[in-house]
Amino acid sequence: MTSIYLTKEIKELIDNGAIFYVSHSGGKDSQAMYALVKEIVPTKQIVVVHADLGEVEWEGVQDHIKQYTNHPINVVKAKKTLLEMVEKRGMWPSAKHRQCTSDLKRGPIFKFIRNDLKARNATVAINCMGLRAQESSARAKKKPFSYNNMQSCNNRVVRHVYDWLPIFHFKTDEVFRTISDVGQKPFWAYEKNERLSCVFCIMGCVGDLRHGAEQRPNLYKEYVELEKKIGHTMFMKGKEPISLEEYVGIKVSNL
Repeated sequence: MTSIYLTKEIKELIDNGAIFYVSHSGGKDSQAMYALVKEIVPTKQIVVVHADLGEVEWEGVQDHIKQYTNHPINVVKAKKTLLEMVEKRGMWPSAKHRQCTSDLKRGPIFKFIRNDLKARNATVAINCMGLRAQESSARAKKKPFSYNNMQSCNNRVVRHVYDWLPIFHFKTDEVFRTISDVGQKPFWAYEKNERLSCVFCIMGCVGDLRHGAEQRPNLYKEYVELEKKIGHTMFMKGKEPISLEEYVGIKVSNL
């Protein structure tokens, strides 16, 4: 089994009682990360957090997380939905402007971390994420362990937050092998999907999107209709906008 990213500083934080907040999407990376983190961090210092994406989340994700986790699942949710956000903004998120991640995932999770730390009368949080260098050139530039200046505070309220990417250097096959080695199975959508996020994710490949259309035809129709309503498409073909139906290759009328 590939070793987790672990430094002397992280070991000291474990020994000093820091709280490790494991962000769990239900995807393969989150699953492998949690399985490894709980082997080196005491149970009482681990808190599992899931950002509920509402109607655009794959069905059964939260049941899958519960099945393979030994900790209670703290579910957080933004006050707005993805489709509400897109309609109000008149634009879909993009690789450069991932408002979906910041508003629907990162924001609610950090709000939970701040409140939970306060309730515990604790001051040190480790935000654990299953990001990997192999996923993109942008992610490859990230540091696997860093101090989060934006979320930390040293005024009236003392709060130290670190970002930790425990499986940063893992390859995809190593992630699946880790899940298998601990006697678990990945989420069912991986039978056809390469990655797991929203059913129709801007970062998803055509195969993922086609699978989503097959599984959630009504939701697919909502996306197609919203594109027409706001006059903005999720994807581009070169420099030209391309409709979701054309990009995926499935007409709503054929579902």
